[in-house]
Amino acid sequence: MAAPLARLVLATGNPGKVEELSALLGARYEVEARPADLPETVEDGETLEHNARKKAVEVRDHAGALAVADDTGLFVDALNGIPGVRSARYAGEPADAAANVATLLAAMADVADGPARRAEFRTVIVAAWPDGSEVVVTGIAPGRIAMERSGEGGFGYDAVFVPDEGDGKTFAEMSAEAKNAISHRAKAIEALLGALD
Repeated sequence: MAAPLARLVLATGNPGKVEELSALLGARYEVEARPADLPETVEDGETLEHNARKKAVEVRDHAGALAVADDTGLFVDALNGIPGVRSARYAGEPADAAANVATLLAAMADVADGPARRAEFRTVIVAAWPDGSEVVVTGIAPGRIAMERSGEGGFGYDAVFVPDEGDGKTFAEMSAEAKNAISHRAKAIEALLGALD
């Protein structure tokens, strides 16, 4: 009989992220979503790493288990790295993905299609153990911002981000499997799994 999987608690309750991270981590860990009774973390850091660490530590302390938190930002060259660490709330509060995408497209309305629309998704993941140890890893997916939304899958900015490693489709046009093979989050998870070995 196989030994039970170690418990791993995610610092997100976002169904899209939970599904994505469970698919990537589920073979090695018993993955749980963020505890429903834990208030949302205030993401007030100036870097992705600061926000990810804050979330991981709060969940670790609450759940008493290995906690994994990620923070992701979309960094757009033409906008000097904006929205960056503020990607989730780019259009203001309350956070709204459709409004964020609309705000981004409006900000880039005068930027011609091609190299000027370069961007990259960055994910920083912090794994925090009850003994105080931690691992920090980063995953990057370079690409460009499309001229308009395309695709129904994914979440966040997926409908306007065309990764370099894809076949010209946005993340939202790809299957979950295709996206997970090349995404910033998948690369960060791969780095995390390597660090956990």
